[in-house]
Formats: sequence, structure tokens, C-alpha cells
Amino acid sequence: MGAILSSLLGGGASTTDDSSSSSSEPSRVIAFHSSSRWQLHYNASKELNKLMVVDFAASWCGPCKFMEPAVHAMAAKFTDVDFAKIDVDELSDVAQEFAVQAMPTFVLTKQGKEVDRVVGAKKDELEKKIQKHREAPKFAA
Repeated sequence: MGAILSSLLGGGASTTDDSSSSSSEPSRVIAFHSSSRWQLHYNASKELNKLMVVDFAASWCGPCKFMEPAVHAMAAKFTDVDFAKIDVDELSDVAQEFAVQAMPTFVLTKQGKEVDRVVGAKKDELEKKIQKHREAPKFAA
């Protein structure tokens, strides 16, 4: 349960190191290696009005490797956004659920609903869409 709360509150995949050192901060991209763990995280995200970027990639995919540093940089820049990584070979059921047909595919969700997607190694397009969807309309002060 602590790991789920930690990941929801912006913690990385590791919950043992609570100290925040600004120079060697762990990645904010959470990699999922089990469908059940992903499902718990995804279901919990439905309760929050927070943008989540799901990076569907494969270890053998050149464009995916090209995008990896950019995704980590965006995760560091947009600390109000959740970033998750799914290996399509490891969790093919999750990739199927999101109708992923090419890599990399970035699915942007909010409260469990897809709000946008970027297919291919398009850094600028991904960053623009994150910027667009991360800003929730503010009605009350």
C-alpha cells in the first residue's frame, strides 16, 4: 500500500529513499513489470485530476531508446504529471488494452480516460500535448 501511495504522491519506483537530493534525483518515470501492479496504479490514478503519460516502448526499439532521455527530462520538468513506462513485450495485455500498434506510443490519460496520444519519436509534439493537458481549468481560488 505504501508503494502505491508513494507512486501517487510523486515518488519513484523505490520507496526506501525518501531524501530528495536535487543533483542525483531518481527518475520520476515509473516502469511497470506486472499487469496487476499497473492496474492498481491506473485505477488509483482515476481518482486524481492529474495527467498521466504512459510510454509504450520496447527494449529493441531504436526510436524508443532515442526518446528515453527526452521523456526523463520531461518527467523532471513537469513534476505535476505522472510518467509511466510499459514494455509492450513484457505487458502485451496492457498494450492491447490501449490499442498500441507502433512504438513508441505515448498515451495521455486523465482520470482514466485517454485525452491524447502521440505515436512515434516526436519530442516537440509530446511536450506540447503534455503542456496543453496538464493545466486543469481553475475555477476556484
